[in-house]
Amino acid sequence: MAKPKVVIVIGQKYYDRMINPKAMEALAGFAEVVHHSGDDPATKEELMQLLADADACVTSWEVAPLDADVIASAPKLKAMVHMGGSVKKMVSDAMWAKGIKVFSARPALAKDVAETALGLMIIGIKNIWPLAQHVREGGWRDSPYWPSRELHRNNVGIIAASEVGRHVIELLKPFEPNILLFDPFVSEEKAAELGVRKVSLEELARESDVISIHAPSLPSTIRMVNAEILQMMKDDCILVNTARGTLVDQPALIAELEKGRLFAFLDVTDPEPPEPDSPLRKLPNVVVMPHLAGCIEDCSHLSTLAVEELRRFFNGEPLINEITVDILDKIG
Repeated sequence: MAKPKVVIVIGQKYYDRMINPKAMEALAGFAEVVHHSGDDPATKEELMQLLADADACVTSWEVAPLDADVIASAPKLKAMVHMGGSVKKMVSDAMWAKGIKVFSARPALAKDVAETALGLMIIGIKNIWPLAQHVREGGWRDSPYWPSRELHRNNVGIIAASEVGRHVIELLKPFEPNILLFDPFVSEEKAAELGVRKVSLEELARESDVISIHAPSLPSTIRMVNAEILQMMKDDCILVNTARGTLVDQPALIAELEKGRLFAFLDVTDPEPPEPDSPLRKLPNVVVMPHLAGCIEDCSHLSTLAVEELRRFFNGEPLINEITVDILDKIG
């Protein structure tokens, strides 16, 4: 029996960063593998040629969407696995109509973001950033940011039990904080299974010592952390955003930061990057990073997960990370 044909269309310039050689060996064991030879990710025209007789494809950032024209040019295509965050820009009505399976390797990416978020929580609640600056300027423990605190037994608020949010919850457990969760899609029973207490966004804002945002960017979540929510937050609350800048009302956040009440770690902003004269670039109680929470140097674990998804699909085994049309409005 002929092996299924799998085409990798991500572009050669990303291979060192994205492709695990062992994963490629595993893929070659059950599939005929074709690699897009271009340095850049495949364009629409290139996809129409590459996928003409493909059974599956592997995509990532910057690859052209699989629109109706591409799907019409790929009569044998049965599956797409995306090595990145959101699949929304990749899929089309034509894909769903044809019954093409869509998978995402985003759980591997989510682990990287969760680890970064945890690190920022620890740095934040220990006041490491401002205390280091104070020591650099000649001070010691006479800083207004002394004493430091710990995650242990403090309240940590998680906004959304997304892929990243759930990883963060697991990573937090050894520190034994009180974890509060706001997520309208999670039941009380599921929250109990996760080991968290489900609360309203208002209660989370009022009670949390650290707040970490992990919601998708949807019409319903734009500026969900608004002026009212920000004003409810405790003095000295640590706010961490590794999700999307649009989830926070940025002018309202700046207003609270200018009061000196909060400390924020922002891996994402709105707009991104901040304007050259934005207070976010100057205020002492905010750290803005250039969108680095996910994998940067080595994203090869994405290809490992992508190959496993394809192996399961072609072997008829239960699928793990399938994306279906009915959940598109709930994911970023």
